[in-house]
Amino acid sequence: MDDSSRHRWEQMLDGVAGLLPAGSRRVLVDGPADRVSLFAARLTERLADRGHPVLVTADAGAAGDVSIFLRTAPGGRRFEAPGAGGADGPGSGRPEVQAGERGEGGRREREARADIVIDLHDVRWPVIRRVAAPLAAGGSWYLTETRAFFACRAATWDAKFGDDIPAYLAAVRSAGIRRGGVVIDVGCGTGRALAPLRDAVGPAGAVIALDVTPEMLDAAGQAAAVAGAVSVLADARALPLRDGCADAIFAAGLVNHLPDTEAGLRELARVVRTGGKLVLFHPSCRAALAARHGNALSPDEPLAEGPLRRSTRVSGWVLTAYDDAPHRFFALAERR
Repeated sequence: MDDSSRHRWEQMLDGVAGLLPAGSRRVLVDGPADRVSLFAARLTERLADRGHPVLVTADAGAAGDVSIFLRTAPGGRRFEAPGAGGADGPGSGRPEVQAGERGEGGRREREARADIVIDLHDVRWPVIRRVAAPLAAGGSWYLTETRAFFACRAATWDAKFGDDIPAYLAAVRSAGIRRGGVVIDVGCGTGRALAPLRDAVGPAGAVIALDVTPEMLDAAGQAAAVAGAVSVLADARALPLRDGCADAIFAAGLVNHLPDTEAGLRELARVVRTGGKLVLFHPSCRAALAARHGNALSPDEPLAEGPLRRSTRVSGWVLTAYDDAPHRFFALAERR
């Protein structure tokens, strides 16, 4: 394990420790046997270092104060970790059995029930991917883990998803963003929406490119320069902007990364004037996005129509358009 991998493990384990409720005595870990052994050993050691003697167990029949699910390859496929079987590998190197091999539905159900889901697809770079609402407010996990997830992907993001640019252009054109206004691309990533947003507001308007991951903002540098956009490193949950300063917010793929959807949408509403727009977009439909991550489509997820109507309504928006088409997800809301 190199220094960067060791530091990533320490960050992630500290994040988990910060999420454990006071008085927790037992943590139940679920997932592939080799990954569970590795994770349990490292979490036990980290908690001991912090003075928290907590029993970490893989005993499925045991009761746990907190349950953790280790997500590996999407859909329960086999994944051979670098160094498997060696000093840095997860155990003996025997072919591991993914949870999905006991039934894909069972894997999904156990993951959905878990309090904390950790991505261990790459054993060198673990990332907390989901935390149940009762625990989500605890600790400082969100910023650290979001940045860890995107930082290592920034350099190759456009190589994988660069053909989505026409979909971004179409989404911005569909939004009806006011010419001459101020638009913020929240979670701008590598800047695929910046040129269309500049065209929408025109030369008299202003475009702000905002992301929480420095590496993503660096990757967006050229697109921001061409679009004349101002780049801002910030958390979408605490925007460094005054109330009512923007005419529109464009948010591609943002909502599913927010630990608290309503709180996140409320913060977006704060910086938008009355009558302003919120554009929620993804260049693939919800079903395709779920399949990409090996998950079933759920009617309870944040972008499902019912939950999204509720969360926008209580956070200061009214949903005016909803389109979960085969080729994209597009929703439009107006600031009340």
